[in-house]
Amino acid sequence: MLMPRQKTPDLAVPTLDHGAFDLAAERNERGTLVCFYRGLHCPICATYLTELQKRVADFVARGVGIVAVSSDTAERARGMAAKIGADTLRIGYDLPLWVARDWGLYLSTSRGKTSIGLEEPAVFSEPGLFLVTAQQTLYYGSVQTMPFVRPHFSELVGALDFAIKADYPARGEYTGAV
Repeated sequence: MLMPRQKTPDLAVPTLDHGAFDLAAERNERGTLVCFYRGLHCPICATYLTELQKRVADFVARGVGIVAVSSDTAERARGMAAKIGADTLRIGYDLPLWVARDWGLYLSTSRGKTSIGLEEPAVFSEPGLFLVTAQQTLYYGSVQTMPFVRPHFSELVGALDFAIKADYPARGEYTGAV
């Protein structure tokens, strides 16, 4: 399990139109929002990433960079980018599944074609959303076993405003005896 205030695993993947993404090299004032998604086969991911695409400017205005990442190939990632009209959202691809596991993501196996008629990859990661500080420590994390009921980006923007104003620390850091 990742721990708040502790260094996150490294993350380096190619992106479609923004060069290579390397979390350790990011230089955003307040960090980076890393959105792991299941892949092109997931209609819920398309809806979710469409909402994220609409919010890119909100996060950037607050000093937060964004990347959406899956284990999809470049071709499938390009299909997702086209589907959601990604013009400012960085789309990363070729996420190694061992890296997904390092991030605490759940892995699923293919059940064949989805409701939209696309084949699931043999193995892929389930969703995760992480706000990583500029020092590459975990500030916020949400990991899911299913594609349903994900954190809302509008709420996250509001929470970010509060955290900035109140200088609110990352929580969940206690590891002592209970």
